Amino acid sequence: MKLFDRNNSDADAGESAGEERRAVEVATEQALSRTRRSWFGRLASVLGASDVTEELWESLEEVLIGADAGIGATTAVLDRVRASKPADATAVRTRLREELVAVLRAAERPRGRLWVGEAGNDVGLDVEPEPPSVVLVVGVNGSGKTTAIARLAHAYRQAGTAVLCAAADTYRAAAIEQLQGWGQRLDFEVVAHRQGADSAAVAFDAIEAARARDAGVVFVDTAGRLHNRQNLMDELSKVGRVIERALGRTPDEVLLVLDATTGQNALQQARGFSEAVEVSAVMLTKLDGTARGGIVFAIAAELGLPVRFVGTGQGEDDLAPFDAGGFVDALLSGPAPAGA
Repeated sequence: MKLFDRNNSDADAGESAGEERRAVEVATEQALSRTRRSWFGRLASVLGASDVTEELWESLEEVLIGADAGIGATTAVLDRVRASKPADATAVRTRLREELVAVLRAAERPRGRLWVGEAGNDVGLDVEPEPPSVVLVVGVNGSGKTTAIARLAHAYRQAGTAVLCAAADTYRAAAIEQLQGWGQRLDFEVVAHRQGADSAAVAFDAIEAARARDAGVVFVDTAGRLHNRQNLMDELSKVGRVIERALGRTPDEVLLVLDATTGQNALQQARGFSEAVEVSAVMLTKLDGTARGGIVFAIAAELGLPVRFVGTGQGEDDLAPFDAGGFVDALLSGPAPAGA
């Protein structure tokens, strides 16, 4: 599976592709069970009425804002749905789905190099960049960033790609040890220096090691001290410059890891990191632990950032490529069964 392929859900029809898509759908549905039970589950009763009344519009607004979709995105979506003058609640639901999917897909426009060999990306490349591909992973401490890197490394190894990780969060010894522990458990190599070492030097050494060992992908972990923004910006900028010097190009992806359970705080984090470094995509962790999965709409609408992956559980395999249509369908499918 090409995990970074934006068009993965549109892959050629076939038994294997169909099984992969269904597995992603099931994992996403299970992860969103809490959101459906608490907020989006109310849509079933709201849209159960036959008449389109002002009360219906107010209820829809309450549900979307309550699920952390954001005031801006909610207002824009409902304004467009209302403008279509739906005849009944069924038509409202159909138009609502279309508009929610459109919000997410609008953010799928490429913002940087996607390193899956796609033609026609925004820098005009029609071939995969010379290996190794480098993914700079950013996010605040506690967001699940290091675990997210481990899951991504595991997924790529399962797909047959040699992976190397750089423990460039040298601010915390625990972060280095955690990534090394994951590497031992899941059998991927980790390049690490001592605590307090130069993060950019770790990234450089990892790229050189990847070349020597014919690794296809390098994931670079970074510190997440967003409360000290200037230091963060300086450090990330330096790491980015060193990667560019080592590769002859900027990082192939700058992936921001956000904890879905933090709701609107995640949006603030996304703004902060976007100021520090050119974020190109988002991975949403702990989706299974939140009742407010609507934050993905706020991220897409306000920052124009695509969600690439969602964490769907606690294990190393609990990672799913994000699909806009499948995500919205899972949200609008009604309350999850008890105990789901």
